[in-house]
Amino acid sequence: MFMLRIVMNVKTGNTNCLQKANFVLFIYTVLMIILIYIMTTEKTTTVTSPISKLQEKTDIYPVPISEESITPIKNTKHLLVSAFMDQRIKGFDIRIIGIFKRDSIQPLHCSFCCGSVFNQTTPAIILPHSDNFGYPYTATDVLCPLPKNCDASHVTLLTKPSANASEHTFIPVRNKIKKTRFSFTVCISNLFGDYNNVLQFTQTLEMYKLLGVDRVVIYNTSCGPDLERLLQRYSQEGFVEMVPWPIDKFLKLTRGWRFTVNGGDLQYFGQLVTLNECMYRSMERLRYVLLNDIDEIIMPYKHDDLVSLMNTLEPQHPNVGEFLIENHIFPYKHFEPSGRFNLSQWEKVPGINILEHIYREDPDRSVYHPHKMIVRPKLIEQTSVHEVLRRFGERYKVPPDVCRIIHVRVALRGHLKLEELNEDKRLWDFQEKLIPNVDKALKRAGLIPAEEQNKL
Repeated sequence: MFMLRIVMNVKTGNTNCLQKANFVLFIYTVLMIILIYIMTTEKTTTVTSPISKLQEKTDIYPVPISEESITPIKNTKHLLVSAFMDQRIKGFDIRIIGIFKRDSIQPLHCSFCCGSVFNQTTPAIILPHSDNFGYPYTATDVLCPLPKNCDASHVTLLTKPSANASEHTFIPVRNKIKKTRFSFTVCISNLFGDYNNVLQFTQTLEMYKLLGVDRVVIYNTSCGPDLERLLQRYSQEGFVEMVPWPIDKFLKLTRGWRFTVNGGDLQYFGQLVTLNECMYRSMERLRYVLLNDIDEIIMPYKHDDLVSLMNTLEPQHPNVGEFLIENHIFPYKHFEPSGRFNLSQWEKVPGINILEHIYREDPDRSVYHPHKMIVRPKLIEQTSVHEVLRRFGERYKVPPDVCRIIHVRVALRGHLKLEELNEDKRLWDFQEKLIPNVDKALKRAGLIPAEEQNKL
């Protein structure tokens, strides 16, 4: 009986071991089948869809890419400036801002970088701006439809669709991400020569900060050394966006706006080009763009700042894309008599002190009187200096008692006597904050010593 029990236990043990071994073998077999399936699937995927892997490598382009703000178009007399996604006109996807020679415009073809695929072309539509002031070169838009299934990162223009795109220079396509981050940007068209009006420039920038402006974009060909130092500080702060504008390396330029008087290739260092470029640069990140010169301040007279002004005007005029602001001249030959703003800390700072000039000319409305603009960029297609050329929305002239331009400069109506001018102290409403802010900005730039601040 004892031996029988031992034999039975041994048999039972063998059976259990065999079952465990079979179970382990089964699990091993299943795992091997799954592993073989995964390896086979990965191999098949890699072999059958190599293009999708290549398209992910969007940082590697088989063509020259320009990082410059001005790029010549090969085999033409034209220049590329920038390109933007713009699908507001049916059938077109990309708008290129350029500078074209008016007597040499020929058919062109848009060529794209679509991931790793390039040299896909579509016919271009060329739209020279109507305001050229008689100059040989003019601001020009080029509209491009995208090829099917093309997410274009870069674009260029070819004279023939069969041209080898790898021999041409491409520029990046901007505004692909649509996100409004700011409310107001001021576009300052051009700085050139030895312009060094530091004090007025600083006062204007600090005034715009108080009025609610988020950013100022400046196109810089050249300027004076003190202004260069100031702009570097504002750029580091993030308030000023400096765009290099070496237009003088490509064209014969003029400081005037009439070809018959000034000659040259392009009006006023390409002012119209930079205004339009700035508007498109701002289109997807801003609600409003102010288009004016560096010595002009768009000033609300019934509101504390530009935000509250536009919060009033836009609901009243929901379809308006162009708000015209009347220009008012404050001649700098007339000074306010008390001298209260003739501040000692600013004596050695080059430029005009706008707080000292409070006498305003009435515009002569019997002749053409220029305006500047606040625009909603998504409703604008092309702009000139004093008015929009092509727009999707309406136009509204803002009454001057609501908002006007404070423009401290040489007199426009020089025959007017002092008693014929209007006293306008609107800037003084901001002096308590403006003066210390100007002092701080000048100090940061090293243009006044630290101990010279706030001596009012």
